[in-house]
Amino acid sequence: MTRAQQKTDKERLILKELIDKMFELAGHDLKFEDVEGRKDNWFQQYTMTEAQNQEWRDWGTNFLNKKRRWGKKLADREMRMLDLYCGLKISDSKFLNNEEEEKSTAS
Repeated sequence: MTRAQQKTDKERLILKELIDKMFELAGHDLKFEDVEGRKDNWFQQYTMTEAQNQEWRDWGTNFLNKKRRWGKKLADREMRMLDLYCGLKISDSKFLNNEEEEKSTAS
């Protein structure tokens, strides 16, 4: 196995652990293998609360600090990017509630 393959395998394992933890904290009975390779918007089919999302990002930041030996700022930025890329939809967002209120007053 070449060093490039080893690096991709290591990154895939880190991503697997992060996604598995996201599903675990959100209370969904899914694993990384269930969504790996799917082309649809699987991350919009499941929800988590803002508190669960924050807990996942905090856990992921500490996890990346240990696994990749990154500083807190870089690990936090990576978690925010991962949240944008494949984080679950937030069910109790304050912005979602504001949009619903605006729609009801506009009608």
